Amino acid sequence: MKIRPLHDRVVVRRNEEEETTAGGILLPGSAKEKPNEGEVVAVGQGRLLNNGEISPLSVKVGDKVVFGGFPGNNNTIKDGDDELIIMSEAEIFGVLED
Repeated sequence: MKIRPLHDRVVVRRNEEEETTAGGILLPGSAKEKPNEGEVVAVGQGRLLNNGEISPLSVKVGDKVVFGGFPGNNNTIKDGDDELIIMSEAEIFGVLED
């Protein structure tokens, strides 16, 4: 699937849900929490400013990002087994760096 986000929107592939806890306990489906981390797979051109100029985004394809628990007001789409989230760049809290 190809998707091209508009303006300051970003498409993020959410990381997979944890199957076990740090102590090794297997989690049933209802107890799993959706992770708030993912990888940027597409970005828009940038934020359109009042003067008509476009301000480029701070994130790029391939960045590992952290976002809030309820991003994009449920703007999610499925691509096979992957869950893709379309969100505003403002909903991203930070970029994870090695």
